[in-house]
Amino acid sequence: MWLRRTALAAAVVPLALLVFRDAPVRFLAPERASAKPAAPAAPRPAIVGRAQWHADESLVKEHASYTGEVNAVFVHHTGHRNDYDCADVPRMLRAMEEDHVRSEGWDDIGYNFVVDRCGTVYEGRGGGIGRSVRGAHTTGFNEHSVGIAAIGDFAPGVPVPKALIEGIAKVAAWKLRPGIDPRGTVRMVSSNDDSLFHRGQVVHLHVVSGHRDTFETTCPGDALYAQLPAIREEMARLRTPRR
Repeated sequence: MWLRRTALAAAVVPLALLVFRDAPVRFLAPERASAKPAAPAAPRPAIVGRAQWHADESLVKEHASYTGEVNAVFVHHTGHRNDYDCADVPRMLRAMEEDHVRSEGWDDIGYNFVVDRCGTVYEGRGGGIGRSVRGAHTTGFNEHSVGIAAIGDFAPGVPVPKALIEGIAKVAAWKLRPGIDPRGTVRMVSSNDDSLFHRGQVVHLHVVSGHRDTFETTCPGDALYAQLPAIREEMARLRTPRR
């Protein structure tokens, strides 16, 4: 988990610290802005939009900033208790939104998507589900990436629901740029000295990484981190063309 802890409503426990302000990342294989986006390599999963979970759009401080296609996926956890009722998730998200904006001073929720233990995928940071919105989830690597947070606290030995793994894999497989193997690696450049890498440093990361791979944190928890290979394999299966 991150350094700063903030008390939320009764159903909400401390959240992972997100850092919003990063310098733009210089990706090693920049895309042409005029190029037409390729069709997704996997079908879009069902997503509960912000209007459906009643996000307070009046809290949002700035318009969304868009980046190029997604070349990396970063998996997080939120730190909530694991025994929550999935029916309470919209309320939990509203509390998270308020905390991120009013308590932490960020412009919006940092994560692009949030997945609950029942496998439901929620839109996190606003700006258009169908576009690549620059999040505030992984210091130094917010460009050309998507941040997906699992609701829960996945300390060592905590069971990770299969539905949660499948939900993360579904949205990640859909958002990841076609032609990238989820089981492979990607070359990126750090944009922030607050990450584990100096600004401007070229790094090789798993296409699907945990937050701890780029920042001094235990996020997404040992139990969920151990499931990243399973998430990668499920993503690869979903992205395999059907015959």
